[in-house]
Amino acid sequence: MSFFDFHKTILQSSADSIKKLSVFNPLTIHKKGTRAKAIFCLALVCILWGTTWIASKEGVERMPALQMASIRQLIAGLLYVGFFVYKKIPFPKGKEWIPIIVLSFLNFMISNGLSTLALQYKVSAGLGSIIGAIFPLWIVVIGLFASKKMPSLAIIGLLLGFGGVCVIFYDHLQDFLDPKFQLGILFSVIATWTWAFATLYTKKQAASFNPYFSLGLQMLISGVCLYSFTSINGIAIPLTGIPWQSWSAIAYLIIFGSLIAFICYLYALQNLPTEQASIYAYVNPMVAVICGSIYFGDIINEFIIIGGLVTLVGVYLVNRAFKSSVPPAEQPETEGV
Repeated sequence: MSFFDFHKTILQSSADSIKKLSVFNPLTIHKKGTRAKAIFCLALVCILWGTTWIASKEGVERMPALQMASIRQLIAGLLYVGFFVYKKIPFPKGKEWIPIIVLSFLNFMISNGLSTLALQYKVSAGLGSIIGAIFPLWIVVIGLFASKKMPSLAIIGLLLGFGGVCVIFYDHLQDFLDPKFQLGILFSVIATWTWAFATLYTKKQAASFNPYFSLGLQMLISGVCLYSFTSINGIAIPLTGIPWQSWSAIAYLIIFGSLIAFICYLYALQNLPTEQASIYAYVNPMVAVICGSIYFGDIINEFIIIGGLVTLVGVYLVNRAFKSSVPPAEQPETEGV
């Protein structure tokens, strides 16, 4: 091969690579096909839900965590519910309210509330995101205690997942002497438990009401309850006393975390294979760890890297074991904090 041919081959290869990457160009995405748009949406989800941990960490540095979570949920819930009211969609009736109230408690008051609160107790954004990603492992544990037969792949994933967490925590042994760090980890773990229970509860409930309207109602109910709780207990600070940094974090969480990312996720889920759409769950923690290192100076060492990768492999095996036997509509979902 002559130098000219070699140079031509390299240029052609580069052009092909750039052409493939062009599906991510937001300036031309409206001209692309459905699959290209779905991939672009999935890429946004991978980044945005990973960065929500950073926004939450930034927000709780300057205001009470539960108050921040309540304001975020309240405004996002109002936007969702307002949209469906505008579309004249009827509200749930009778027993349809039961799963909405239960899930508002499990998913938002407890899971989202505690995972946000944990960031105020010396838990880094990266560590919080990794702990948040292990909730499928608790589904296996719950199944074992319920004497259910679990796929061998799920058991292997369970052992790998918790083994990876142990590797990560080896680097934090000294931190466990700090009561605040202990409490933060406890909050994070409880948040994953309640998300797992919420997932199992959702599977048992027939979809008798619009799930997207339900999501908005869950946020709204939780936001009202959390804000009332923080106000009654004197935890909340005056709205005028909330600094602009926290308001910016709340705005980012609402716009990019609760609205844009979730809509993009739904579009990706509808137009891509479930296995491909679920990639975000493994990318989010990596985005959070990298962004935490850049923004907050969090240390990334071999324990974080190896333990994080092993944990995500374990979670992947668990998800794969369940996806081989569970209809796509019933598969668990995760999101950023």
